[in-house]
Amino acid sequence: QVQLVESGGGLVHAGGSLTLSCAASGSISSINAIEWYRQQPGKQRELVARVRRGGSTDYSDSVKGRFTASRGNAGNTVYYLRINNLKLDDTAVYSCAADTTEFKDSGTVVARYWGQGTQVTVSS
Repeated sequence: QVQLVESGGGLVHAGGSLTLSCAASGSISSINAIEWYRQQPGKQRELVARVRRGGSTDYSDSVKGRFTASRGNAGNTVYYLRINNLKLDDTAVYSCAADTTEFKDSGTVVARYWGQGTQVTVSS
């Protein structure tokens, strides 16, 4: 199993920047990718960024160019989502999720684990 804890959210002014952190513990070696999601008020949760084990990244079109996902260390226990030029529309609960594969005696287990989320509120 993997445990995830997000931090770094808060109230920020439009145009500013923010870095969210996702601390991972547990079966770190099982993590294939860390995905960042956000849920804006009244909307469905949206995948905004993904960073894979090898470091490659993907972004949704809505955030490309302003969001940067990265791994924080070689041990893959910390991940970051940097948000630049914040817009009012970036107000959301941001969550990280771990895509994992574990090879056990009983078979292969594919699972996704979620953090608790962190609120980002952008003010004008």
